[in-house]
Amino acid sequence: MEPILSLKNVCSYYDKVQVLYDINVDVYPGEIVSVIGANGAGKSTMMKTIMGLVHMGRGEVTFDGKKLNRMHAHKICKAGIAYVPEGREVFPNMTVLENLEMGAYCRSYTAAQMNEKLEEMYTMFPRLKERLKQKAGSMSGGEQQMLAMGRALMSNPKLLMLDEPSMGLAPILVEQIFDIIQDLNRKGSTILLVEQNAQMALSVAHRGYVMETGKIVATGSGAELIESPEIKRAYLGG
Repeated sequence: MEPILSLKNVCSYYDKVQVLYDINVDVYPGEIVSVIGANGAGKSTMMKTIMGLVHMGRGEVTFDGKKLNRMHAHKICKAGIAYVPEGREVFPNMTVLENLEMGAYCRSYTAAQMNEKLEEMYTMFPRLKERLKQKAGSMSGGEQQMLAMGRALMSNPKLLMLDEPSMGLAPILVEQIFDIIQDLNRKGSTILLVEQNAQMALSVAHRGYVMETGKIVATGSGAELIESPEIKRAYLGG
């Protein structure tokens, strides 16, 4: 089986400052792949590089057989990648319904298809249906995270990329979000997850990568990484 997403020797830069060094990551269809690492390790930069939001100086990103190098973000979205950025970034002055509708901007849905997709989101995130006319900015952090995920899923992606979905959430909400991630995966979604909460990220992952200072320093199955003494010491408080 070929990976649906592949990064080969990817080097990225902010202006002239190099941030990623020869990153090699593969994501196969149907997987949850978690990337863990300390704050500032380069995890979010990797996500933004895939989406064409950060300059890639060298290397190659391929998705579903297409090369993404120098492709604009809206075309990458149209190709089938949905990205939920760190901090959620919902449209605060728009309603929940308007946010969800914005998620479908790169798809040419008929009215019936749009309604069907919205109903899908209401089933997955019942709280959103209760809040349809509420301004997104007035919702709790957990509700905003659900909205950001729902908005991303409105584009019917082949790959869902989640950047720090647990950030700023109470432990009970973190568990709820990770339950949703697993449920999405069971229903067929392929997920690339970047997380500082290493225990949660690796516990749901088929495979994981560890980043330090812009480099991949370890890889393995989620179970292998959780049991690794080095990973336990550095990231799991063991």
